[in-house]
Amino acid sequence: MKKIFSTKMINTGGRNGEVHSPDKSFNLDIVAPGRKVEGATNPEQLFAAGYSACFNSALDYIKKSKNIEGESTIEVTVSLYNLSQNEIPDVVLGVDITGHIEGVGSEETEELLKLTHKTCPYSRATQGNIEVTIKAI
Repeated sequence: MKKIFSTKMINTGGRNGEVHSPDKSFNLDIVAPGRKVEGATNPEQLFAAGYSACFNSALDYIKKSKNIEGESTIEVTVSLYNLSQNEIPDVVLGVDITGHIEGVGSEETEELLKLTHKTCPYSRATQGNIEVTIKAI
């Protein structure tokens, strides 16, 4: 397997800290989900941002292979689900993906989204690990 890209991020303080790249070109304050602090984010928002961008890029390849030119919009919602029955957290992620392709009907869009889900690196990484739903809007 030929590596085509890698990146590194460094976190201190976990969900109440900061994250940065080694060259400091990327630096964000991190807060726990549900807290609102100006300029800060949480790991779930970062995951949703990466997943939506990756998924839409994979969809662009699928659209190109089928000569579809409509602009696509992908929304990814990442949710935390608490399975705990005691004090020790037992939390899992869930992902909902919705997509729209300009000029393409919802049935065809849904088929394209399902095909994209088979090829997107984030989708492939999460396959069998977390529940992911896909819906055309």
